[in-house]
Amino acid sequence: MFDVSGINGSAATGASNGEGKRRDELGQEDFLELMTTQLRNQDPLKPMESGDFMAQIAQFTSAAGIQDLQSAFGDFSESMQATQSLQAAGLVGRQVLVDAGSGYLPQEGELAGSVSVPSSVDNLTVTITDAAGQTVRQLDLGARPAGSAAFQWDGRNAAGERLPAGTYTVQASTRLGGEAVGLDTRMAATVESVSLSRDGRSPQLELEGLGSMSLADVRQVK
Repeated sequence: MFDVSGINGSAATGASNGEGKRRDELGQEDFLELMTTQLRNQDPLKPMESGDFMAQIAQFTSAAGIQDLQSAFGDFSESMQATQSLQAAGLVGRQVLVDAGSGYLPQEGELAGSVSVPSSVDNLTVTITDAAGQTVRQLDLGARPAGSAAFQWDGRNAAGERLPAGTYTVQASTRLGGEAVGLDTRMAATVESVSLSRDGRSPQLELEGLGSMSLADVRQVK
């Protein structure tokens, strides 16, 4: 154990000079002074063994290294949050592609998205239903290779009538071995606003017709 009686005076002087260092923290200078005092005041007939001495040094350097690493990670995290916030703010007014099972049809324009196709298929169908659960349009995308299959809906039903703006459910499917298999969809949406987080979470994007989603949920920026 360290004998700190020999440095009480210098510690008091440091406090009186307004250095502001907490009494329960040891800096590198404090540690070196403690080690020097301990060596100076040890019993010459019972000197500290080199193993104990090295163990104390290793303990201090390990603790100091962890503190430095924690501080570095803290700075890095703050930097990443600031970068994410700037990136998110630049998305306002732009379209992004997010994992979703519904999309928004604007007053003028189309509803767009893509289907994640795990392996090549002979037939790919996208079914669009309204808020009442009624099928308003079915898009036959035909044979598609593995990858991302884009699609667009002009907002018209099978009779060619333009449907009102709003949120519509989108389901993609194919047939494998005679059975219908559902596939994941990604929908395009316009970013209306961004909420910046202060608790380390990813910024939240307010998407037209889809509500709030995390920046981490964005798969593509158009």
